[in-house]
Parts: sequence; structure tokens; C-alpha cells
Amino acid sequence: MSARSGESAVTVRLVKAGATKIRYPAVLLWDDGTHVAVRAPWAFEGVRDFGFVRFEPGDVFLEHYWRDRWYSVKEVRTGGGVLKGWYCDVTRPARFTGEEIWVEDLELDLWVSADGSLVLRLDEDEFAASGLTQSDPEAAEAAVGALEEVERLALAGALGGVLTYEGSRLR
Repeated sequence: MSARSGESAVTVRLVKAGATKIRYPAVLLWDDGTHVAVRAPWAFEGVRDFGFVRFEPGDVFLEHYWRDRWYSVKEVRTGGGVLKGWYCDVTRPARFTGEEIWVEDLELDLWVSADGSLVLRLDEDEFAASGLTQSDPEAAEAAVGALEEVERLALAGALGGVLTYEGSRLR
């Protein structure tokens, strides 16, 4: 597939436990057949304060999805462009129809602060309670491997290296 770039409207659908958790509009920035990058505003109403980061109206997410990786990475910035950090979701590989990116959340997440000093594993209890290790052991193994991979990248300061296309960073 040839690379597609530009600014066309798409929808991101996040599915959790078989049900759509959220759908939101985004702008397609890049699709090379494997890596899809979009830009989207904060999709929830109001502020969500996690203690280690606040997501709020005006925040902009540069979201990276792959058809061959079990994670997605969302670079989070204020409306003024200040980097807050990276939110990494462990997911099944993304599906993209050309109009909609469909992603299944597998509960595990990782937060990386803008300066890289804070790398937090999130929702491991939710993953354990999901029953995935019993219902789909291969997917559970891939999910744990994806969390370990993205954590290794973050701890090595190399997470930004996966957010490139044709040698250029999306910023």
C-alpha cells in the first residue's frame, strides 16, 4: 500500500470488552498500510485528573496506531503545544477501514511523563480481572509482551522513535 497523508476526517472507535467505549472524530495525518497517525482533541467532557496528569478540554492528542503491533501511543499536548507526555494503550492490532480506526483496548496502559522521569504501568488489576488470560491466552501473552516492549522503549528514552514516518517526527 502506498503511503497516504493529508488531513481527512476519520473516526476512532475504542472497544472494550466487546462494546464501544467511545467514538470520536480525528484528522488523518498518515497511513502507510501499517502505521496510522491521527490528531484528535480531548474526546471526553470536562477534566480527568489521574493524579500524575490532567486531560482537559483543549488538549491535543497525536495518536499512533499500528496494524501489526499490540499497542497504540498517544502523544498528549496542551492546546498551546506544551508536551504533557505519552499515554500508551495495550490493544489488539488496529483495523482501519479508511474512514474508521477500530481499536480493542486490552486494559493494560503505560503513562510516560514529558521528561521521561515518570513511567507508570496502569490498570494491571483490570487486566487480571478481565479474564483474558483464561479466555484468550495467546492474546493475553501478546498484551503483556506489548506492555513490556513499550515500557522498555520508554525507559530507554526511545519511545519517540516509534512515532516517525519517512524519517520525520509528527510534531
